[in-house]
Amino acid sequence: EVQLVESGGGLVQAGGSLRLSCAASGFTFDDYALGWFRQAAGKEREGVSCISSNDGSTYYADSVKGRFTLSSDNAKNTVYLQMNSLKPEDTAVYYCAAAREAMPIESLMGDYVMDFGSWGQGTQVTVSS
Repeated sequence: EVQLVESGGGLVQAGGSLRLSCAASGFTFDDYALGWFRQAAGKEREGVSCISSNDGSTYYADSVKGRFTLSSDNAKNTVYLQMNSLKPEDTAVYYCAAAREAMPIESLMGDYVMDFGSWGQGTQVTVSS
């Protein structure tokens, strides 16, 4: 059974940092792309970042580029989203998701989000002004 468990969310002041973790189990980590999405109250889900298990390449949404860094520890089947210079508009529930890496991660995060078939339960990030 595929499982994704997020942790690391919380309350932080604007300008602060948080590190989210996503621990994966039940599948071969190397065959999947791991992505982070977020959904703020009353807004649509937004793709934040993604990492390729094939070559370690990363994708970032323009809204987080330069502030967020995604990394993976394949030995631990865990990905980490380091979030710096947080802004109130980063407040959202953050979800980790996995997709078989059958195409470039830019495509997965663009027109093929539906390929992310496994999702975690989400972790709340709140940034106060």
